[in-house]
Amino acid sequence: MGYHGWQGNPPGTENEARRRIVEAATACIDRLGLAKTSLSDIATEAGVTRQTVYRYFPGLADILTAVAEAGAEEFAERMELHLASFETPEEAAVESVVWAVRTIPQEPYMSLLLRAGETDSFTAGVTSPLSFALGARILGNLPVNWPAVGVTTDADLRSLAEILMRLFISFLRYPSTPPLTDDQMRALVRRWIGPALRG
Repeated sequence: MGYHGWQGNPPGTENEARRRIVEAATACIDRLGLAKTSLSDIATEAGVTRQTVYRYFPGLADILTAVAEAGAEEFAERMELHLASFETPEEAAVESVVWAVRTIPQEPYMSLLLRAGETDSFTAGVTSPLSFALGARILGNLPVNWPAVGVTTDADLRSLAEILMRLFISFLRYPSTPPLTDDQMRALVRRWIGPALRG
């Protein structure tokens, strides 16, 4: 496979090429800010032409999605650490929604799509099978007794993760007027999700 540019250090694989473009995008966003980062900036940072970038990503929104996904693992680790202090399935589930709603807009990379207005791309990324699997892994690692409330299989954890993720996406995309406080959001989610997660 032929490569052009890359500052004299061509990548060995397609995956490495994509990773380096994502790293270049991250560097541009850190330096210039999201609003001023263009596809041309990213190409220059990576040492390639715009056409080379287009070979791996259809457009800027796709690169932003990849930047956000690259930050998902670290985000998941912090979420898991936060949720580990909740002892019941009900409270862990409720808090996962509240924490995500409050944290994602402050995330340096996961919030990119929200701030860019690319909410469809954000939603597609968060509602992907990979995201549901990551959510299920977080839930499964928590020190709570899921089988006691009927969550006994990997498929159960994935479906619970999907419901919780769809909830926090809804709160992010369509906030209440006036905005809910954390305690109001907890009460709302607990009222309707709680009964399904009580032993």
